[in-house]
Amino acid sequence: MHEFSLNFLRCVRCGSKLELDVFKKETEIDEGILECKKCTLCFPIIKKIPIIWDDFSKYISERMMLGGKLFNFASHDKMKKFLKHSLSISKRNTDDRTTLEERWSTIYQNSQKSKFYSIIKNELDAMPKSKLVLEYGCSIGIMTSFLANSNQNVFGIDRSFSAISVAKKTQKDNLDYFVADLMSDVFGKTKFDLILALNVLELVEPKDLLKYISQQILKGHFVISDPYDFDRGKNSVKKPLDELILRTSLEELGFTISVKTKKPSYLTWNLKLNPRSTLNYKVDLIIAKK
Repeated sequence: MHEFSLNFLRCVRCGSKLELDVFKKETEIDEGILECKKCTLCFPIIKKIPIIWDDFSKYISERMMLGGKLFNFASHDKMKKFLKHSLSISKRNTDDRTTLEERWSTIYQNSQKSKFYSIIKNELDAMPKSKLVLEYGCSIGIMTSFLANSNQNVFGIDRSFSAISVAKKTQKDNLDYFVADLMSDVFGKTKFDLILALNVLELVEPKDLLKYISQQILKGHFVISDPYDFDRGKNSVKKPLDELILRTSLEELGFTISVKTKKPSYLTWNLKLNPRSTLNYKVDLIIAKK
């Protein structure tokens, strides 16, 4: 984690500023604890990655394999004590997400040359440069890394520690990543000039996310895309939407949709699942502005 990020981060429970206890530092903070003095909530930084989760033990309970790996990564006694306690109070979930998240990190790495990303990059290049940029569901950092080349400060959020670990391999002084829930107040009342949310609407209630992101943009751009693939069984969102409802919802929140994206689009997004299988999506893209 870069120290400049501390200026923007807030406690996801009470919104207070966080204090930093550094255990290991080289070019970045490799290991340490972010602590809220008001509500005493702590967030570990391991392998340069802050895990900013309201209930860290719950996060680990769904990823017990990851919990063991984090413990092995830790070098400081205080961090090992924190992790040991978190693991001891975690209720083991039968559906461990660690392997799944590692698999999808590999899939995204193998799919970086999909034409979809080139199209998005061209659209972003045509926009004004921004002081503060945020991407929700940044995964391995394909777009965040690209945006850091021409914008002042860029942040990426994703639930997957595995994906963020890959993203952190590309180090840039103005770019930082966080493991966090998409709907948590990681940045408090900070306002952004540009926010991306590419193909994440199946992960959270769509209208809730739109409303939340709208509050983070007073004047700026919002780039959102989705294939509207909401069939996730028991994990499906309760209120899916389509291309028309998405556009109407954005307009109701005060966004103006670009002329180019007023009509639904069908951009090809290919994901290479393995050497013999490819998942082919047709993705809708919207560029909106306040």
